[in-house]
Amino acid sequence: MLKKAILYIFNTALVVMIAAGCKSYKPVTGEQISAGLPSSFAGSTDTTTIAALPVHQFFSDQRLISLIDTALKANPDLLSTLQRVEAARAGLRFSASKLLPTVNLAANAGVEKYGKYTQNGVGNYDTNFSNNINNDQRIPDPVPNYFLGFQSSWEVDLWGKLNNQNKAAFARFLASQSGYRLVTTALTAQIAGLYYQLLAYDTELAIIKKNIKLQEHAVEIVKIQKLGGRATELAVQQFEAQLARTKGLQYTTSQQITETENMLRFLTGSYSGTITRDTSIMKTKLPVIAGTGVPSQMLLNRPDIRAAELELTAMNADIKAARANFFPTLTLTPYIGYNSFRANLLFDPASFTYGILGGITAPIFNRRAIKAEYERTIAEQKVAVYNYQKSILSGFQEVKNNLSGIDNFNHAFELKQNELQALNNALAVANDLYLVGRANYLEIITAQRSVLDAELELAGIKRDIFLSSVNLYQAVGGGWQ
Repeated sequence: MLKKAILYIFNTALVVMIAAGCKSYKPVTGEQISAGLPSSFAGSTDTTTIAALPVHQFFSDQRLISLIDTALKANPDLLSTLQRVEAARAGLRFSASKLLPTVNLAANAGVEKYGKYTQNGVGNYDTNFSNNINNDQRIPDPVPNYFLGFQSSWEVDLWGKLNNQNKAAFARFLASQSGYRLVTTALTAQIAGLYYQLLAYDTELAIIKKNIKLQEHAVEIVKIQKLGGRATELAVQQFEAQLARTKGLQYTTSQQITETENMLRFLTGSYSGTITRDTSIMKTKLPVIAGTGVPSQMLLNRPDIRAAELELTAMNADIKAARANFFPTLTLTPYIGYNSFRANLLFDPASFTYGILGGITAPIFNRRAIKAEYERTIAEQKVAVYNYQKSILSGFQEVKNNLSGIDNFNHAFELKQNELQALNNALAVANDLYLVGRANYLEIITAQRSVLDAELELAGIKRDIFLSSVNLYQAVGGGWQ
């Protein structure tokens, strides 16, 4: 009657436990999230994409390529990310090992003194008086125990918990590889951006130095005119003020060049050295813009989107593994070896022993902790869903913004060239009129300043074209090949 009651209670608890464990959260897949992604970026369905171009094909400047190659070998962030990949690889091997039984070589020795009024104490005492045993079989008091052999433990994966944990570890290993690619493409884009920024600063410095010479010449002329009574001290001070302003720009631009060079040295893992480059951004060839492909290609090419999708896959597997914790666990513990209570008889063939123990454990009183862990995993999976969604939205907008940027900056560059041409013509006319007394010094100063500002802005727009091209290359998933 007692056995039936215990069996009934156990079966009832098992049924209730399984029923509660079946209340599961339905995982969200990457395909469901990306289903609403537009079919094109700007109406074109051409699948040709610059993301497929290796770095040495996208960029034509060998000096820049050399900087990128150096950074890929020595950048601290990239090297640390590579170690995270190795850590994920080790985690994958550890997770896979849980699917296999553990086997340990065991060598145990101990001694135990049984009380006189205990089951073992009475049994051992009575056994020693038996006529069915020989002297070697008589049990000493206290009782030694020696074992040498192999012991194993194997959790049978009845509900797929271990298999799902392994799937999650594999997805995170792949995500770590995507993370490495993400750092690589970000590093490539950052170095290229700084390189083109440096070329722009070099161009600006050359423009400033050219204007300093022109303005110094203008100061000399106005001083001579003052001596001849054709100009006033006010005119001299205005020209000298403009010259001082332009010289100030020279030093601030030189500081920007120094900081940019040092940042490039930092990214390439060096303390010093010359950053070799062409000093004119106006003469530098633009990167190849062959096409952006379609948004669905971006899902495969962008490392951040791939990493977010793989993390979502891992979290879905984690949910299944956490759900399996509600169900009973079957563990098998076999052993084989030699066991004896006499050391001199341990390796006797009669001391050979083996056995297996199977045990089923089911959570009852700790179900609240298991449920909390299950709910935590679901919450983290939802975070992974939102991160994946955010990565897709961010990537799509980045491509659109940079496509628009290249087009708009090219138009702005053409118009700025026209503006600069007109300003140079105006400056030439103002100089001629000033020499014959039909223009005042303020018109000369204004014309000179306008030309300087336009030349600097032209260099800045050219830089923005380069930066938009680099950012577009990164946005569609290029830069890690």
